[in-house]
Amino acid sequence: RLSCVRNNVWLACCGVVSAGLAVLSSFGLMLFCGVPFVVTVANAPFLILGVGVDDMFIMIASWEQSSRKKKKSDVRALLAETYSEAALSVTITTLTDVLAFFIGTWTAFPSVRSFCLYTGTAFVFCYLYTLTFFGAVIVLNHKREQGNRHWLTCMPVGVDEADKSCLYNACCVGSCSRQSSQLEELDSEHPMSRFFKKYYGPFFTNTWIKALVVLLYAAYLGGSIYGCTQVREGIDLRNLASDDSYVIPYYDDNEKYFSEYGPRVMVVITESVEYWNETVRLGIEKCMQNLE
Repeated sequence: RLSCVRNNVWLACCGVVSAGLAVLSSFGLMLFCGVPFVVTVANAPFLILGVGVDDMFIMIASWEQSSRKKKKSDVRALLAETYSEAALSVTITTLTDVLAFFIGTWTAFPSVRSFCLYTGTAFVFCYLYTLTFFGAVIVLNHKREQGNRHWLTCMPVGVDEADKSCLYNACCVGSCSRQSSQLEELDSEHPMSRFFKKYYGPFFTNTWIKALVVLLYAAYLGGSIYGCTQVREGIDLRNLASDDSYVIPYYDDNEKYFSEYGPRVMVVITESVEYWNETVRLGIEKCMQNLE
């Protein structure tokens, strides 16, 4: 927002903080329960941040739409309308992510299991903080706007000061509640919403564009099916090491010079054996020859 009152920078920052709280809560709970912390878990905060910011945008957009339908003084009705619009989308998004990662805990790899446990639990906390902590922050931000307070300092600002410079008026003068209904309606609608409603939507509802979208999707679907047929099970261990690691030339040389012999097979004798007995040694040798 260009208005120093309607600007929601702190609201966006609190949305990021909400995702960070989810990460801290998840990591703390999993460490308290004794779940091993592996290196791959360090990537989980980026996933939580993406979903948390997405939920934040859904909540803010629903609040903006609700504020145009109902009286801005009725905060309970605004928040109820916001949750009725946003909670379904946020719930479905979180539910699918949580199911995907908790299903991943069935794997036989301990590192993947730990990663899925940490990330899936973080998604649950992200959902809880979005519907509780961030909802409360939205209400506090609404009260700040109704009080005609600056977005940065939260101090009351003037409505109109003609004797000040243009820069001062742009940064320190604003109003939220004293605008006319027409100007308020235009200001409350975000420019991105107007773009999708007036340009993006009509463009994609054109008959030729819809046909083109169907063709592009068919091509994408065909390419995806072909790609699935080319997928091979397994993992190349050299991709897990850094580019300058000694592991990469080791696997390159092993594949180049020793791959035709196959894997090495070792025989382990777990019982106590009289190796000094020549008969026993011949028996072991004969067993090795049979295995070969």
